Amino acid sequence: MADSKDVNDSAGDNREATVSGKKSGHASLLDSGEDFEMLENMDDNVDEDLPPLEDAGGGKKATKPDANADQAPSTEPEWLDVLGNGQLRKKVLEPGTGPDTRPQRGQNVTIHLKTTLTDGTVVEEQPNLSFTLGDGDVIQALDLTVQLMETSEKALVEAGAKYAYGALGSSSPAVPPDADLTLEVQLLSTADAPDLELMSPSEKINLANRKRERGNVHYQRGDYAFAVNSYGIALQITEASSRVDISQQEEDELLDMKVKCLNNMAAAQLKLDHYDAALRSCVSVLAHQPDNVKALFRKGKVLALQGEVAEAIRTLKMALKLEPSNKTIHAELSKLVKKHSEQKGAEQAMYKKMLGNPTNASVQKHRAKSSWGLSWKWLFGATAVAIGGVALSVVIAARN
Repeated sequence: MADSKDVNDSAGDNREATVSGKKSGHASLLDSGEDFEMLENMDDNVDEDLPPLEDAGGGKKATKPDANADQAPSTEPEWLDVLGNGQLRKKVLEPGTGPDTRPQRGQNVTIHLKTTLTDGTVVEEQPNLSFTLGDGDVIQALDLTVQLMETSEKALVEAGAKYAYGALGSSSPAVPPDADLTLEVQLLSTADAPDLELMSPSEKINLANRKRERGNVHYQRGDYAFAVNSYGIALQITEASSRVDISQQEEDELLDMKVKCLNNMAAAQLKLDHYDAALRSCVSVLAHQPDNVKALFRKGKVLALQGEVAEAIRTLKMALKLEPSNKTIHAELSKLVKKHSEQKGAEQAMYKKMLGNPTNASVQKHRAKSSWGLSWKWLFGATAVAIGGVALSVVIAARN
């Protein structure tokens, strides 16, 4: 059972459902392991119009009239370097309704998006793309720039590959590897995220599943930090308290979704070498489902990586008992058994060395004991012969 089997692809390589307050749409996704950067409101830098220099001499001097003196200041919008590294720039094409209408992280937004390559090739156009701002539901370029936009604002965004689809590119939409993008974005609406406590169980399950699938896409692209984030959001949804009635079947479905998220999270945490966190995720799964093979297998792997080889072997044997034909568990268990045997052999050799080769000492002691026993027997026999000889001499003398 390979880790990659636990993470299922969702509707293409890089396209998945995202969520808004009342409806869901489809969003592009980001290949970047970096955390989102919180940006303060930034104003465009505008060069001040400086008066023409006057002659510093004492007399008057004819000056050449300024050709631009009667011209109005340029109204060409300027580019905003969002991150200060030149990899993400934003320019306002049409102003919005005011700074107080800018969306906040955690709110649901709907945008009109047109994506093109730098050569002008149109990649895709989505008239009503909805997503939760800051959840990583879309490429990072959108998550970072939309929060700087006002409602109804239309902007042009130049995104380096790092903040788009990265080195892998995308098959849907068709984006080559390491491709820079130009995004034409208009913020259509902003709404608060729905209250999880008032959502029906089926709505919670669907929303959590979309976030989980988002994490799956991140995982498949090797973006494990973002995968953990998406799985964590899905878990929060499944664990949220509810003010509405819920049936036993719906409760079981929510628990099943929670277990899937925990299992996938453990896989991503293993990839990040976060062993303690991965172990906690596995233990949480086993608390609900003690016979969950995936959780047992990953727990065994984590224990082995932490040096608890004997405990890891016991855990993997439990998993193998549940799935005797699983080749992945067989291979992992065989590897650990061999490793454990080698460790025991190395420990025994170390103990022998520390004790000065106790085996040879025992042999020498046994030989010494045997030699002493032989000497004692020889001495006893010689004494008996001597005593016998004296007695015989006395008897002969008496007869004479």
